[in-house]
Amino acid sequence: MIAVIKNQHDYREEIREKARSRRLALNLTQAGLAKRSGVSLGSIKKFESTGEISLSSLLDIALALGCLQDFEMVFQDKDSVQIDLFSKTKPNKPMRKRGSKQ
Repeated sequence: MIAVIKNQHDYREEIREKARSRRLALNLTQAGLAKRSGVSLGSIKKFESTGEISLSSLLDIALALGCLQDFEMVFQDKDSVQIDLFSKTKPNKPMRKRGSKQ
């Protein structure tokens, strides 16, 4: 099986389509979603056609569509066993607060 590598555009399109499908499943118009979320109708139209939107507006839309909790997976730590196996850091080392590489 050949692994398909997704890029930023692919993820943006996937999120755009899932948000639109969720809106339609809830029987909401774009104007109805704008009213519920507080995001302008123009921003919603642009998002549904191009996938472009600010993070703040995306989170407002997710809240209005009842799927804000889906963002808990973003940047989530991987399985601690995997981290310990492949990491050069010591297991009980405190979490970094700054990066050192540019």
